[in-house]
Amino acid sequence: MARERKETDFLIAVGKKLREIRESKSYSQEYVYENTKINLDRVEKARTNYTLSTLYILCNFYGITLDEFFKGIK
Repeated sequence: MARERKETDFLIAVGKKLREIRESKSYSQEYVYENTKINLDRVEKARTNYTLSTLYILCNFYGITLDEFFKGIK
């Protein structure tokens, strides 16, 4: 079985940005889960190599575009 490749620094940066956006809206992880069925604990702490679909769902939920989301992420 092939080993999953993870770009840890990138996943950490994305998780941090997702947490910042969530907290700026005063949403709890539970509230986001209830509305998206996405476990943010694993995403925000870079414990999983989530999909672009997951990121797309979260950006839609937060009312931002993917372009807006990736500004400032290297």
